[in-house]
Amino acid sequence: MESDCVAPTSAGTAADDLAFDVFARACPSRDTLEHITGKWGGLTLGALKEGSLRFNELRRRVDGVSEKMLSQTLHALERDGLVHREAQPVNPPRVDYELTPLGQAVAERLLALIDLVEDRMPEVLTARARYDEERDATARGAATTGRGGR
Repeated sequence: MESDCVAPTSAGTAADDLAFDVFARACPSRDTLEHITGKWGGLTLGALKEGSLRFNELRRRVDGVSEKMLSQTLHALERDGLVHREAQPVNPPRVDYELTPLGQAVAERLLALIDLVEDRMPEVLTARARYDEERDATARGAATTGRGGR
């Protein structure tokens, strides 16, 4: 029986020879994509692209993230091989986080997407306003004719 995720290539044994399909429910690449594109994962990777940061520096940079959520995010990104955690043998303890080469490659692409979104926000805001206005007009029209909207 074939997997829902990977199809072995001619060699078919090593992980490098597997074809992953993020659209397949059971594919582990889907979890990694979620770690990268989730709200805190994307912001954490973007912040670490600027260089190595300590936990509290990272927490301040990623405004709004809780200590617990940042910790969970860092663990997931570390497990996926995107972030390296280095505990310094000093008192008080010091832990630094930085991107791995894989994390650097992912963050570069992610930051390009972030730049695109930020650059195009005027269009997004215009589209949102138009959408909301059309929905409000539809709801008002339905209310005046006695029919429920939607």
